[in-house]
Amino acid sequence: MSSNGAYSRYTASSNSNPYGQSYSSSGGAASYGGGGGVGYGGGAPAPGYGGASYSSSSPTYGGGGMDNSYGQMGMGLGGRPDDDHSKRGKKSIALQALNKNVLLWAGFFTASLFVYFLLSGGDFSFLMTYGAMSRMFGFGILNLKTFKSQRSTGISAKTLQLYSLVFFFRLTSIIRHEGYLPYDKSGDWLYHIIEGLALFFAASALYGISVPFKSTYEKDSDRFGEMAVPPGYGALYLAVPALIIAVLLHPNLNEDFLSDVAWTYAMYLESVSVIPQLYMFQKQKTGVVEIMNAHFVAALGFGRVMEFTFWIYSYHELSTSSGSNLPGYLAIISQFLQLVLMVDFFWYYITAVKNATPLVLPSHSGNNMV
Repeated sequence: MSSNGAYSRYTASSNSNPYGQSYSSSGGAASYGGGGGVGYGGGAPAPGYGGASYSSSSPTYGGGGMDNSYGQMGMGLGGRPDDDHSKRGKKSIALQALNKNVLLWAGFFTASLFVYFLLSGGDFSFLMTYGAMSRMFGFGILNLKTFKSQRSTGISAKTLQLYSLVFFFRLTSIIRHEGYLPYDKSGDWLYHIIEGLALFFAASALYGISVPFKSTYEKDSDRFGEMAVPPGYGALYLAVPALIIAVLLHPNLNEDFLSDVAWTYAMYLESVSVIPQLYMFQKQKTGVVEIMNAHFVAALGFGRVMEFTFWIYSYHELSTSSGSNLPGYLAIISQFLQLVLMVDFFWYYITAVKNATPLVLPSHSGNNMV
């Protein structure tokens, strides 16, 4: 620790007293206990939102309380806490963080209303478009965080790889055929654009953590499925089984084997694509999730809620040519599975946003959510 600054240890001449306390010259910080001073605020900054760091202001000693940007209790020379000032400081920081969260989601919901009233026919199938919009919004947040902060901390490359496959295979199906498109006007062209942008954002984020910001990628935490496969290929444990199930059990709304399998594969794979990201959250050393990463995952979950709501009432449309509803049941089960996996995350995310505090998982041993 440096010998200068407001948090330094001082050995300047002082007035001794029977308790061994020594006080520095006017305006300096006080050090207590046999001449050995204790520094305040030393250590690494606490993790914060979006990669930002929290650091406390230099304390000021005088007739009033200690000025602290976190609103911690300040003690004046008389030993009386400066409660009013601490409460104002804490409230100010909380409101600033809460305002950013509110504005982010408010912008998304405003855009959703615009699309619903002007670009959609108001059909129930708009929920499919709404779910796609939420996914695109999530990957947009991820790109904003990655390229603005120039860091890829806390992001799972495996989840980005899987979602890139999801959007690619879904596009190969809906561009060629119309069987799985929303019934309303948004299915004419808007849904295609949204899925295309989502693919672009997912690939862009994957490029960001693989090339320009590779040095900040936390590969030691992103180790889901790395058993008996080369490092970085753990996503195969999710991608391959989903493909096998899609080949064996798929609807035939497009009446084209490749197109039907591609769409079904995208749906099954999406249900498990978030698992590596949740696993990585649990494996991070601090247990603190950057708020922009949390917004990203929450947007994916919200989109899944919208689609799950749609398929609950429409699963029978996914029947096979023989009349079996098994693909429809699998569609509901796979989407429900993703929501179950994210229940804990949703709880801590909502609590963090409501209280304007960092999202801290209760355990990061990898055993809670996945």
